[in-house]
Amino acid sequence: MAQYSAEIDGVFVALADPTRRGVIRRLGRGPTSVGDLAREFPMTLPSFMKHVRTLEANGLIRTVKSGRVRTCVLNRDRLALLEDWLAEQRLIWEERTDRLERLVTDPEEQQP
Repeated sequence: MAQYSAEIDGVFVALADPTRRGVIRRLGRGPTSVGDLAREFPMTLPSFMKHVRTLEANGLIRTVKSGRVRTCVLNRDRLALLEDWLAEQRLIWEERTDRLERLVTDPEEQQP
């Protein structure tokens, strides 16, 4: 569980920044070069590369260099980690609201 926690923490940290979320959103449409990605954001290339490195370090994207062009590719498997975590949280909250509904609607539940 600690390994899972560290992994999900890194993914959430990486996605906490709007620029990095924008990169993920753009890569959802398909791979693209770092240069093309960087043009979509109002910052210098070195600043943009910090975001790319953060996403790559947390496994959300991978980059492949071919000649002078570095291409970014979305790692959809890593996003599945978020989907799994969110599904667990959804189940927890659905169970809690179901219990609350039973408490409110079932007269036997209201007695001490």
